[in-house]
Amino acid sequence: MALRSVTALDKGWTFKQVDDEASKFLPVAQFPTNVHLDLLHHNIIPDPFVGKNENLVQWVGEKDWVYKTSFSASEVPKGGKAVIAFDGLDTYATVVLNGKEILKTEDMFIPERVDVSNVLKHGSENELEITFHSTWMVGKKLVEKYSEHNWGCWNGDVSRLAVRKAQYHYGWDWGPMFMTCGPWRPINLETYSSRVADLYFTSTVDKSLKSAKVVANADVEGEAAEVKFELSLNGKTVASKSAQAQKGSATATFDIEEPDLWYPHTYGKQPLYELSATVSSGEAKLDSMSKKLGLRKAELVQRKLEDQPGTSFYFEVNNIPVFCGGSDWIPADNFIPRISSQKYRDWVKLVQDGNQVMIRVWGGGIFEEAAFYDACDEMGILVWQDFMFGCGNYPTNADFLALVKREATENVKILRHHPSIIIWAGNNEDYQYQESENLDYDPENKDAESWLKSTFPARYIYEKILPDVTNALCPDTYYHPGSPFGGKDTRDPTVGDIHQWNVWHGTQEKYQNFDKIGGRFVSEFGMEGFPSIKTIDAYLPEGKKDADRYPQSSTVDFHNKADGHERRIALYLVENMQYKFEPFEQFIYCTQLMQAECLASAYRLWKREWKGPGREYCSGALVWQINDCWPVTSWAIVDFYLRPKAAYYTVKRELAPITIGLKRTVASTPANKYTRVDVKTVHKIEMWASNLSLEKRTLGVQLKAWDLVTGKETYSKSLHDGFVLEPNRSVEITEFEVPVEKQNAEEEQRTVVAAYLTENGKQVARYINWPEPLKYTHLQKPKELKVKLSSSGDALEITAEVPVKGVAVEAADDGVVFADNCVDVVPGETVYIGVKGLKSGEEDKLDVRYLN
Repeated sequence: MALRSVTALDKGWTFKQVDDEASKFLPVAQFPTNVHLDLLHHNIIPDPFVGKNENLVQWVGEKDWVYKTSFSASEVPKGGKAVIAFDGLDTYATVVLNGKEILKTEDMFIPERVDVSNVLKHGSENELEITFHSTWMVGKKLVEKYSEHNWGCWNGDVSRLAVRKAQYHYGWDWGPMFMTCGPWRPINLETYSSRVADLYFTSTVDKSLKSAKVVANADVEGEAAEVKFELSLNGKTVASKSAQAQKGSATATFDIEEPDLWYPHTYGKQPLYELSATVSSGEAKLDSMSKKLGLRKAELVQRKLEDQPGTSFYFEVNNIPVFCGGSDWIPADNFIPRISSQKYRDWVKLVQDGNQVMIRVWGGGIFEEAAFYDACDEMGILVWQDFMFGCGNYPTNADFLALVKREATENVKILRHHPSIIIWAGNNEDYQYQESENLDYDPENKDAESWLKSTFPARYIYEKILPDVTNALCPDTYYHPGSPFGGKDTRDPTVGDIHQWNVWHGTQEKYQNFDKIGGRFVSEFGMEGFPSIKTIDAYLPEGKKDADRYPQSSTVDFHNKADGHERRIALYLVENMQYKFEPFEQFIYCTQLMQAECLASAYRLWKREWKGPGREYCSGALVWQINDCWPVTSWAIVDFYLRPKAAYYTVKRELAPITIGLKRTVASTPANKYTRVDVKTVHKIEMWASNLSLEKRTLGVQLKAWDLVTGKETYSKSLHDGFVLEPNRSVEITEFEVPVEKQNAEEEQRTVVAAYLTENGKQVARYINWPEPLKYTHLQKPKELKVKLSSSGDALEITAEVPVKGVAVEAADDGVVFADNCVDVVPGETVYIGVKGLKSGEEDKLDVRYLN
């Protein structure tokens, strides 16, 4: 018996269009790959991300393409076998080896393994050929074939529902339509007599956190029977056991005292144990497999609340209730094979640096690459994992259901060891689609077979197939039927999670009122903002010289896929601030400031509802979205090139461990029921603080105010010397009238109020509250706005003689990185922004903007 060998089949690949006799086989751009990357490499298509080139490359998705390579193979060991493992083929593929068909695929998410022992040639070249059939064409024909189904969806063509391909490839309200195909994940040739087919485990951490149990399992293929399990930490063996495989499976149990526990990054470290399984025959090692694991006690807590209806919806990790501030994630590129492992790490690092603790892998994309989940494991980011269904009424014919079950099974097996994954959800907004179309849904009907006969048969997928798979394969991870889901319907704010789109979509509420439209867990909400001018210049065909380099141009509009985006951006701009179309950079700044103010308001107001045990009225908020898949104006808070927008920084500040919040209210009371003249109007400010740390903090509370026109300080008072902030909750501090010399003389509209928390004389939190809407304020153009590099060279020092709203700095060089941005400045105070990559004397190279 010989050691299992793995040979990457990543060399010598060529491709061509099937139905074009004039086309020749050309080398691929990379491997893994897809057809658009290869065509772009040979200049057969223009860059699909530039200008309106998306329209020029649509023909690619309606053609069939063939890929081929040749390779040599060693002789298969006696009693062994040779297997070709296809980690991912996109999507409908026919695979031929040495003239013999060995595989047909119809799901880009399912890895395939084919025994080729009897087809492989030894001593001569083997030819592997893969023909990719147009998924677009297949999907259209499937819709015709199953015409009795009630086809319908939001975003893209309904034929996407019929095929198991990344749904965003059909276009979405933030992304283009590129119908890719090709070998998008690795292909390997394996030879072995025995192998570890899978390594998995269940782990239980005692409530005391003093002990843990790991039950390890190895599925073994071949004749080898002895399996050695080893558990290590930081390269040191913690425990090891040997077991005999019975019926292809071996098990070992490890009891661990004083385990090193895995925590979200805001609460502790992320130690990762390594579990390995090795199969041997006598002294000969035949194969091994290892996986990283994090020991943690995790659960979703749904229980009755004090003083409010419904139930909580919060995650508890190692007995710590976690307020899950974070983001939704879409694929980081339309052409997935070119996303490097480093780029995945850079994205996750941005999430971590932004004080975010959770990321939701959205159901219209892909089960992400290992590098993404590994980074989340290592950086302590919790993952909400959707299954790949979104915004539609999916079919349930027998073939489709079988495919779905296999897809779910394979991907849960691949991902279940990641400690970061804390919840699985069945779909994105499919229950909302059901409600919008009045499709059948009776929550009291538990007869699963009857669901298949309803107008919403996909319920069978979300409430039968997927929970069965997760319960069988990862029973210690919570399964949620969909997002949103819970309560009497998907809009019920008192149970489960909601998607709150009544800011931007829906009723288009004012973003200052997010506290009135919250929920137990808000897993989507958002506001659009333009990307950096550098990003726009990158997609304009002529760059800075392009005639369409202005906000309302057709090319700029083309790079915004949201229906009605012109009216919605205009609405929220005109409601909130004075803005200009020229220069273009200032308009971009205004949209980013609007987005930043909107999202910060949501986090600030919803985090206020995290009030401690029994009062977890809101326990999470995930902004739609962290990233983009191409250069575009969208809801993303970081653009395609990893350039943070202003909102990234305001969200980061609101998710800091210690924050202080202010909210203005205006109440008018008539002297009697008859008058409309004798009315008393009171302008008040509510003040609260949030402590997401696990330590009680005793802090000073200070309040100041300025006249925003003159810059004169009009009020300064220490409210508390020792205000106690209990751990892991928000606490109300006080309510007071806006500090003015003369009430109802319009002084309130020109008074800027600042609140500070201090500890041992050091500022630990600040928040500046402005009269709103900002468009009514007479903001002054500062004469002494100074931005200079600190003597240490690691921070910008910003000062001004009048209150300045939203000071934003940007550098032409992407190597200059800021730790904060879009900051409010008040007289007598220096605001510090961490910076890397800026040299002394280069401050004049910075572009500084503010609202005026």
